[in-house]
Amino acid sequence: MDSIKHVEDAKQTGTTTVGLVCKDGIVLASDRRATMGYFIASKDIDKIYPVSDRIAMTIAGSVGDAQTLIRWMNAELKLYELKHEKAATVEAAAVLLANILSQYKYYPFFVQLLIGGIDEKPRLFSVDMLGGITEEKMTSTGSGSPIAYGVMEELYALDQDISVNLPIAAKAVSAAMKRDAATGERVDLAVITKFGFKRLEKEDVARLMKA
Repeated sequence: MDSIKHVEDAKQTGTTTVGLVCKDGIVLASDRRATMGYFIASKDIDKIYPVSDRIAMTIAGSVGDAQTLIRWMNAELKLYELKHEKAATVEAAAVLLANILSQYKYYPFFVQLLIGGIDEKPRLFSVDMLGGITEEKMTSTGSGSPIAYGVMEELYALDQDISVNLPIAAKAVSAAMKRDAATGERVDLAVITKFGFKRLEKEDVARLMKA
């Protein structure tokens, strides 16, 4: 079992993930590749995870560490809702995640995370492996992020709807896939609105990319 765990922990989502704040919600995007050094360990791994009805996270870094944090956040946010009889705000969820990471800074989780969602308004936070937290309107993580930023800086519009910014997020990840070896396979897209979390089907993403 120990050897299996070490192999799992060695998987890295070299990755490109993107988060955009829109007038009516949040857009999250990522690729689907996981690597072990120069070896492509998986061509179809989730990097966007809902952690409550209207909050989701993206992962970059160690797959094992990130999946542990996803399970932890799911449990903590459910407990929060039961205790307080209301859902946690996006900011509360981001602070909780930052506090968890800060507690383990001497044995850190090797991750870079985005957490976004909607309560009174759409909000997006970037959280690093030591628990540093910043609120963003447009951001990217992972090895392909410099390429993604180039696309977003040119095209992103803060005051636009999800329908306008969705193809921009897709283009940012797609551009990274062309130049970053650790980013690849296909683009994954998800949106968070007042109606909840929704992941786009592969066919819908493909049509969006061709438009």
